[in-house]
Amino acid sequence: MDTTTFAATADFPHTALVGVTGPDASLAVQGDSHSVMPLASVTKPLTAWGALIAIERGLVDLDGPAGPSGATVLNLLDHTSGLPFEGDQPQRAPGERRIYSNVGFDALGAHVAEAVGMTFPEWMASEVTGPLGMSETDATGRPSAGARASIGDLLIFAREVLRPTLIPVELRNLALDVSQPGLRGVVPGYGSFDDNQWGLGFEVRGTKHPHWMGDSLPAQTAGHFGALGSFLFIDRSRDLAAAFLSGVPFGDDHKRIWPALTDEIVTRYGD
Repeated sequence: MDTTTFAATADFPHTALVGVTGPDASLAVQGDSHSVMPLASVTKPLTAWGALIAIERGLVDLDGPAGPSGATVLNLLDHTSGLPFEGDQPQRAPGERRIYSNVGFDALGAHVAEAVGMTFPEWMASEVTGPLGMSETDATGRPSAGARASIGDLLIFAREVLRPTLIPVELRNLALDVSQPGLRGVVPGYGSFDDNQWGLGFEVRGTKHPHWMGDSLPAQTAGHFGALGSFLFIDRSRDLAAAFLSGVPFGDDHKRIWPALTDEIVTRYGD
């Protein structure tokens, strides 16, 4: 594994922890791979994995009711429940629009917890972070945005997404492929898109512009970024994934370097 410096982060004025992995092992890390930082909304793919495991076990029904009236587990996972970013009053009918929702993912965690008979943090420790050996991850906060982890642990999770061991590959594909295409919605920090593509807990890059992923990443690339300067992307076409942690609020510096950084990663490690 390379201990490297990425050119795109040279003038980034904050800590820039970067990790790159293939399906079997980490390929490169910039910074301390064991330093634990907040994931913010990069928590959502982890939460989604916990929900998908419960679905695979038959404990949760993807099409079963959850969240606001008329919504399902699927609607919570792909941000179509109608719930707002924060708050408990639906803004739209389920399935009508893509509304990015923290409270929707918190409702998902509560629904899974009730179905499996333990708290959601206990379920995550028992069925996700424990089995994967993610010993530097704390998933005791909000299911939407409260986890903390190291770059090393995020790369462990990325390898699980590339080569799933806890769920079937078909269910992984369902999570990373576009769910309910053609829905308008907002990507926080980047604007409104007529076809705001998401999978289940993962954003799908599609043709969005501007975007936090660079133009060299294919439309089917899935991932997430967080409000405390974090990201995770999964490029199945290259068998490649990468993560970024900074621990500071997302802002113009992140928007400036992330497209160039993600392009640099796939150029250096995607062949």
